[in-house]
Amino acid sequence: MDMKPPHIALEPMGVPTPRRSTRFIGEILVEAGYLDAEASERIAQAQRQNGLSFGDAAVKLKLLSRADIEFALAQQFEYPYLHATNESVSPSVVLAFRPSDPFAEQMRSLRTQLVMQRAANTSVPSSFAILSAQSGEGRSMVAANLAVAFSQMGERTLLIDADMRSASQHKLFNLSSRNGLSNMLLGRAGPECISKVPHFFDLSVLTAGSVPPNPQELLTRARMTTILAEAAKTFDVVVLDTPPAAEFADAQIIASRTGGGVLVTRAAKTNARVLNRVLTAFKDCGTNLVGTVLNLA
Repeated sequence: MDMKPPHIALEPMGVPTPRRSTRFIGEILVEAGYLDAEASERIAQAQRQNGLSFGDAAVKLKLLSRADIEFALAQQFEYPYLHATNESVSPSVVLAFRPSDPFAEQMRSLRTQLVMQRAANTSVPSSFAILSAQSGEGRSMVAANLAVAFSQMGERTLLIDADMRSASQHKLFNLSSRNGLSNMLLGRAGPECISKVPHFFDLSVLTAGSVPPNPQELLTRARMTTILAEAAKTFDVVVLDTPPAAEFADAQIIASRTGGGVLVTRAAKTNARVLNRVLTAFKDCGTNLVGTVLNLA
């Protein structure tokens, strides 16, 4: 039994280059590999000669697409998202690629609701367990996209994959899961498990780690409380992915540790009877549901 939880200082590893909001669009695109220096100079000359913006001149010369320009503008205004050709993150993380997508807007709406609740009531936690009754309802996708959404507004965000039964966040963000939450709970690894997500200044991910035979027992350890407490000191928001609540009690344990749950359901998928049973279980363990998501996909 963990009588005295150890101090675990959580600091994200692999910090990207600091933001430079004064960068020009051409500089951003050269650094990203969409232009070389010669092409950038050709665009700048056309810009001066024709009184055009850099983007309009580039499109007129057919050296860049309008999507390329929008990508560079987002970087310039410190609103990071990835170009469609980037393969470092799964396309399922919609906010990482298509910030104007209707689903992205829904995630921003959920983010706003959570931020407003927190502003109106300081007892609302800054850590959220993303919950669902069954598998296949989109819980992990919502967790990943919500974490990106918070990071895009400048909130230092930690995404924890607490689903040690069927982990997926390492796949979505193309990260190693050799060491992660399970290893930290055993005391065999430290904050070096936390990875910065390239291109997203304020997003870090703690993967699930090695697959343990006893995830429930690990989650009830005092070290889990310590990890979350230390995370709250380093990050503004902590988002936790969880296993399906109707199948495992892990989700109830996690939600009770965070104090705030976002429930994900799926149209034509979620079983109402199972959902009611899960809601009763969450109520009995004192989970505070602070948001809901209806997945229409």
